[in-house]
Amino acid sequence: HTLSSLITGPYMSTAVLIAAVVGGGVLLLMRRLFPRRKAVKLLQYPTDTMRGKTVIVTGANSGIGKALAGELLKLRARVIMACRDLRSAEDVAQDLRSQAGPEQGEVVIKHLDLASLRSVRNFCEEINKEEPKIDVLVNNAGIYQCPYTKTEDGFEMQFGVNHLGHFLLTHLLLDLLKASSPSRIVVVSSKLYKYGHINFDDLNSEGNYDKAFCYSQSKLANLLFTLKLAHQLEGTAVTVNALTPGMVRTRLGRHVQIPLLAKPLFHLASLVFLKSPLEGAQTPLYLACSPEVEGVSGKCFANCEEEELMAKASDKQAAKKLWDISRRMVGLAE
Repeated sequence: HTLSSLITGPYMSTAVLIAAVVGGGVLLLMRRLFPRRKAVKLLQYPTDTMRGKTVIVTGANSGIGKALAGELLKLRARVIMACRDLRSAEDVAQDLRSQAGPEQGEVVIKHLDLASLRSVRNFCEEINKEEPKIDVLVNNAGIYQCPYTKTEDGFEMQFGVNHLGHFLLTHLLLDLLKASSPSRIVVVSSKLYKYGHINFDDLNSEGNYDKAFCYSQSKLANLLFTLKLAHQLEGTAVTVNALTPGMVRTRLGRHVQIPLLAKPLFHLASLVFLKSPLEGAQTPLYLACSPEVEGVSGKCFANCEEEELMAKASDKQAAKKLWDISRRMVGLAE
């Protein structure tokens, strides 16, 4: 066959037909999953709202974390970007500074690998030594549906990073948060918590690994952690709230396999149906800044409004059991 006959002949026709079928399927699926997305209203705060306040954002070098860090910088916060990839964080920090305008806060970059309890402890030791206060801690970093791997300490990666790493991080910064009160802890969960439960018999999924279930389990763990921590913090001026950002265009889904022919259509559909990172960052920004949630604790928010959770995310018994096991897993003495 000549090249021209290949382009105009049956092979090309078949390819076009397959692409159309796959593309149509992708668009139909996206419509089913994300019907008619409403435009998100971007929050407006006075430009000095966060002046003099220090905010730690984990995973601040991409996605929601990056967008949130940029907004906080515009509001004159001192933003500590807690990131695993320092080179990426440096590039992002440069971008954020150039976009924030002449009147802006300060960006500090610190290394934090949530897949290593040693790294978490080193980070917290540094923060406790160098920072006089923390006004807001945003537990944002996450990993989504990765192949089966373990953290440095032998935990299933999604449970280890999304839950246990942040669990230890928060505990080791609690004294400083209390000393800085009124202060806030913001926990980024996901609506996908609905499809999980806490498998107490095999938290590391050694018997069977289902990457989608493990992500949902870790996000449910975030909500149960928020519930129990709010109870522990009663009587202090430290609040903790969770949020579900909705479906956002981020690099979180980089481990999800999409057929080659469907990728351009999936990208196009994501622009139409998914939130931008800036839109996804509105609820964490609200929980970090808004006077409306002053003193509010133990709740979950979506689109800057309180969200009603399923019973399994409000199970106090499961929350206590997970809390106790998590403390042992990360090596916190009673």
